[in-house]
Amino acid sequence: MTLSPYDHERIAAAIRAAERQTSGEIFCVVARSSDPYFFPAAFFVTVGILVAGLVAAVAAHLWWIHLPALDFVAAQLLAIAAAWLLLWTFPSIRLRFVPLRLGYRRAHDNALKQFLARNVHRTEARTGVLIFVSLAERYAEIVADGGIDAKVGEGAWTGVVAELVDHARGGRLADGFVGAVRTVGDMLARDFPRGATDANELDDHLVEI
Repeated sequence: MTLSPYDHERIAAAIRAAERQTSGEIFCVVARSSDPYFFPAAFFVTVGILVAGLVAAVAAHLWWIHLPALDFVAAQLLAIAAAWLLLWTFPSIRLRFVPLRLGYRRAHDNALKQFLARNVHRTEARTGVLIFVSLAERYAEIVADGGIDAKVGEGAWTGVVAELVDHARGGRLADGFVGAVRTVGDMLARDFPRGATDANELDDHLVEI
């Protein structure tokens, strides 16, 4: 999913418009993937091949089929090597062999990492908000600093995240970010209205990683 310069400008304009009504600071990040997933995928594929080999060996024994031990082990090693080669050559298939929960955990960890790396936690009033999407995992999250969490509970973001994920799945990622920024801005404006001396502390644009 590619975002054009026009898409970036639309999102930046939405951030600027939202921050005109609130002292909150909104920052957006989209990641292609939150992990290479080679080693987790290789682990689960290897376990699958070994389990399948065990089942095949038991079945052969029950049906009185003789399988030379060395040939059997060699076949398993060859299957594992071929699977690893495929995983190395085609990164896009790795997530298919990784539990969904692990993918979400890696994406969540990346969201927290970006929250800190982009200094969203360092605004003067602790009113930074990160809107994060990881495309490979189809995962979205909103991370808010302590000043906002004290008044706006985590549950408040659920609907915003669900709508953002829905837009991303439909290939409308830019629309999803624009809508999320507007909604978050409206929510923040109620508890954190913009003051006369508020300064813009974070860059008003989407970062792609």
